[in-house]
Amino acid sequence: MNASATSQKSLWKVWAALLTLLALTWLAARFNLGLWNTVIALVISGMKMTLVILFFMQVRYSSRLIWIFACAGFIWWMIFVSLAMTDYLTRREVVPYQRQSPNTPAQGAPARRE
Repeated sequence: MNASATSQKSLWKVWAALLTLLALTWLAARFNLGLWNTVIALVISGMKMTLVILFFMQVRYSSRLIWIFACAGFIWWMIFVSLAMTDYLTRREVVPYQRQSPNTPAQGAPARRE
């Protein structure tokens, strides 16, 4: 098959699937699922990326050389995601800074005697 084998009907179906995945991304962001929010968002983005690459960029019906370069791009994406997740998952919880009034002693500091 060649690149012209992608029919308008299939492109509309892929477009509808992309909109559905967009709605799922929005719905998943509305709930606090902890670390699962990030995992779900990455899985959905991977699915959207795959649909765009295969159908809109017409890699599905391209030569093997195009497939090699598309797979290389996908591998680079996986490397970047794994490096970002390594950084994200190894961070400590950040405690927000609370400003104290000038008359209040700092936490851990002994109170002044006057």
